[in-house]
Amino acid sequence: MVYAIVRAGGRQEKVSVGDLVTLDRVPAEAGSTIELPAVMLVDGDKVTTAADDLAKVTVTAEVLENVRGKKVVIHKFKNKTGYHKRQGHRSELTRVKVTSIA
Repeated sequence: MVYAIVRAGGRQEKVSVGDLVTLDRVPAEAGSTIELPAVMLVDGDKVTTAADDLAKVTVTAEVLENVRGKKVVIHKFKNKTGYHKRQGHRSELTRVKVTSIA
């Protein structure tokens, strides 16, 4: 089984060929391909973590769509003072499909 740990949007994701992964927004249009930098590669029993070997590894993914995440509601409240503040947030996300690890 071949899989890789890639760096995407400040986080690390475990991916293999054919996986659908949701990342932080990537500046790419739907249908285009992107390359993700590999941090670790596992090919059967062989584990690669050396930086010079990983420079040769390319993980390519196809951008499926740009979406927005689930709404998060932030509500701050202080008792007996009449203070409350409501705020909402939705993350900008990109859904990709990993096409190859080479």
